[in-house]
Amino acid sequence: MVPTWYGEILVRHARAVLADMSRAQEEITALKSGLAGQAAIGAVVNPATNLVPLAIGLLKQDHPQILVRVEVDTSDVLIRKLLDGKLDIVVARFLGSAPVDDLDFQALAEESHSVIARAGHRLAGRRRLALKDLVNEAWILPPVGGALRDRLNAMFAQEELGFPRNVVETTSLPVITSLLQTTEMLAALQEEIVRPYCKAGLLTVLPLNLDLRMDLFGIVTRRERPMSPGGIAMLNALRLAATRLYRPSQRHGSVGDKRSLALKSNR
Repeated sequence: MVPTWYGEILVRHARAVLADMSRAQEEITALKSGLAGQAAIGAVVNPATNLVPLAIGLLKQDHPQILVRVEVDTSDVLIRKLLDGKLDIVVARFLGSAPVDDLDFQALAEESHSVIARAGHRLAGRRRLALKDLVNEAWILPPVGGALRDRLNAMFAQEELGFPRNVVETTSLPVITSLLQTTEMLAALQEEIVRPYCKAGLLTVLPLNLDLRMDLFGIVTRRERPMSPGGIAMLNALRLAATRLYRPSQRHGSVGDKRSLALKSNR
């Protein structure tokens, strides 16, 4: 059986109710075991490597007994889990397919990408590279259909180069960094993510102005749904961490909350 549009609405709300009941039971169990509540947060890769760890550190200074659960995934998966009540907060890009009336979005920063390779890669010593120099290289790419993959493919197509054929598809950061260090493969990543590897002399940024920027990511929460005390504390810690990582910029209209403050990456 396939639900009608009305049925889809009922299914979504039923899932949220069941998830809330499950979360309530988990909070009661946590309190019985001596923990002061919990918070479930999801994030895409970039904020998961800097913003979220900083926010958790700030949270634990004042609330060491709060149990924090973190998931790293793509924006569509995280927002679906948020709507289903499985996550309290997500740090992700807002998707056009997401129900606007159900969500609040506080924009934080955009993501710029560079081409990353191992420090000893044969292209690392070149003074300048063009996209045509990379089309026949081995690449680590996200699956087809993702925003990053689509934009990379569009860049190659715009220059009539065709697409890379030697490809490994994954979104796992440990797999990507391991492959980069042990093979001649390339990947398009944010420099912040691999900066520790670059400082350690393991990876390097190739001399190519990729000019690839993703849409703004930000803090996404459900509208008009009560959040647990642990979730509220986590949200406050995220906002505080954001003020330390990103500098205030022009205001962007948020989704569902026009008062949200947009922040720009301090890069």
